[in-house]
Amino acid sequence: MLVAAGCSSDSGSGDDAQKNESAAPGPTVSESASTPTVQPAAYATLPKACSVLSKKTLDELIPKGSKSGKSGKLDEPKQRGNCNWTSLDNNGVKGSQFRWLNVALLRFDSDARGTGEEQAHDYFQKQVSAAQTAEGALDSKSAPVSGTGDEATAVRYGLKKKEGSFKQQTVVARVENVVVTLDYNGAGLAGEKTPDPATLLKAAEKATKEAVAAVAAANGDGGAASAGSPDPATSSKAPSSSKAPSASPSKSASKSASPSQSAAKKN
Repeated sequence: MLVAAGCSSDSGSGDDAQKNESAAPGPTVSESASTPTVQPAAYATLPKACSVLSKKTLDELIPKGSKSGKSGKLDEPKQRGNCNWTSLDNNGVKGSQFRWLNVALLRFDSDARGTGEEQAHDYFQKQVSAAQTAEGALDSKSAPVSGTGDEATAVRYGLKKKEGSFKQQTVVARVENVVVTLDYNGAGLAGEKTPDPATLLKAAEKATKEAVAAVAAANGDGGAASAGSPDPATSSKAPSSSKAPSASPSKSASKSASPSQSAAKKN
């Protein structure tokens, strides 16, 4: 809207001057100058969560359930995806080996809340904090993971359930404006020995790196997956500061802070 300004006068010349000044356009402020520009998000899409891991990797992590992948009910193309697999290797009277794997992907768009990368970093920290403070966690340990996206952290702990002792591994990674959360746990049931947590963690970290690479590849960025986080010490130099943690490490993947208005309707 143009605003005309003039000085009042009792003389006729003053009236003419006011009319001429009123007719002339006043200074305007462009929208680009008044509205701050937000950096567009680097990644615009997501791969299907059930397709981010190769058959070879699934056979290693879920030996009796590599084809059991089930998509999440809250999946939304390009915004969020979730897939879980279950494996039960029954050894008869010797017991059974149980494995469960879940991969969750969440993409953030740049908007009034900040850049997609900043929002993804905030959510990354929430997921890590949620895993570190999981209810019932025993002997929890966490460490940064190098060579996986822009930042990554692995959290592992034990869980006592009526079925047996479970070993939980949660690896959270951020690549650009996408967060990958991988949960992997295992247990020896009915007399079978408890799986080695170090072996489970190594497998989980490898799978997370593969999932991050799939996200980058889906966006035509083949080198981003391994180019980030060369040194765990640099992970603190992220886009923005953290916020409060979400409710739980496994449920938060599908009940997260929404990256867009359309995703919010799903929650």
